[in-house]
Amino acid sequence: MLRYSSPLTQVVIVGLICFLTSGMFNALNGMGGGGQLNTEVAANANVALYTCFAVGGLFAGPIVNKIGPSLAMALGGLTYALYSGSLLYYNHQQQDGFPIASGAILGLGAALLWTGQGAIMLSYPSESNKGEFIGIFWVIFNLGGVIGSIIPLALNWNSTAGSVNDGTYIGFIILMGLGSLMSLFLLSPHKVTRDDGQPVIIQQFPSWKEEITGVLKIFLDWKMLALFPMFIASNWFYAYQFNGVNAFYFNVRTRAFNSLWYWTAQILAAFFFGKLLDWSKFGRKSRGILGISYITIILMGAWIGGLFFQLTYKREDPNVNMDLYNPSYFPRIILFIVYGLYDAVYQCFAYWIMGALTNDTNVLARYAGYYKAVQSAGGAISWRIDAVGTSYLVQLIICWALLAISIPFAFLVVLKIKQTNYDSKSIKEKVAATNNSEISA
Repeated sequence: MLRYSSPLTQVVIVGLICFLTSGMFNALNGMGGGGQLNTEVAANANVALYTCFAVGGLFAGPIVNKIGPSLAMALGGLTYALYSGSLLYYNHQQQDGFPIASGAILGLGAALLWTGQGAIMLSYPSESNKGEFIGIFWVIFNLGGVIGSIIPLALNWNSTAGSVNDGTYIGFIILMGLGSLMSLFLLSPHKVTRDDGQPVIIQQFPSWKEEITGVLKIFLDWKMLALFPMFIASNWFYAYQFNGVNAFYFNVRTRAFNSLWYWTAQILAAFFFGKLLDWSKFGRKSRGILGISYITIILMGAWIGGLFFQLTYKREDPNVNMDLYNPSYFPRIILFIVYGLYDAVYQCFAYWIMGALTNDTNVLARYAGYYKAVQSAGGAISWRIDAVGTSYLVQLIICWALLAISIPFAFLVVLKIKQTNYDSKSIKEKVAATNNSEISA
């Protein structure tokens, strides 16, 4: 029976929070254009979102370390509901100011939510099951994308229109609000204990000056700099896949159907890839090499297939609006599924590398904030590239090049992964300090 104070229980709760907030956002965004016929509005809102996310991510680590993951994720969750409300407003008023402003606010809120998530997911498990915990989180989180895709699919099944109806947005607002509320049920890190009785490694919030200094030191850490290409590429392809492929090529119910299978593929990929990264038959460095080899194969296969598909149409062409009953539809949904597979393994591996470098909760909060900041900077640039009307073929080439460049740099970091970080003197001192504070309490 699971203890409420166990790391697994807390990670499951975090997964459910992200299921109801970011998972629903992914389903909405995955249909292209936020479910709207005019994809330019959502593209500009995403530029504002990811720009603020990039800035907020740099400072979210210190804030999460100060106020705690629970409150940080609750505040972040509310901004997702606000963004869905802005798209409901746009459905009636056709004014893009509110969606763009809401996108900017969501960027700041998402930085808090994802930094809190990253700190919990990477620091709560032991070294032997970090891959499993990442996989479990990714499965639950992407169930949000699956269920969130079923909502517009069901509500718009008999529609051949280009945008979703009001009920879709209202459903998302309610679910995102519930996700924010659920964040308040997370335990404080010092109350979480592993099954062997060891506490999660935490330390008291030092000072704002020391926290900011800790963030700045990340930019002097060669491992984090080497991971920069992987981090910036990890969300870059969403603008192309969701707007350049899904929104441009398919009608609204088919877009929702594609999104459903995109996130379902992520669930399966994350589950099995997490098991691979924890495979005790191999040492941790060997598992990292095995993981990055698998990523390289699926990445290249996906984008070769994507290139052949992209050569069949141009941005200047009229929207195809293909329906899922079209005889030519099947190979296109297979490509979209493969896109989902590599997205999951690529991002799971980025988290796993960070978790393999340290067990310190505060350091991992900074790593997670840095990761989301760089990732979001890439997202802002890619959505802007799409918003100004860049050729879809050019977008595909940029995505593919960035992903390919990231592999050798990530491989250098994998080669420096130690079998364990538990022998670190600083870690032992923090464990002792945590135990002493519990005794004195």
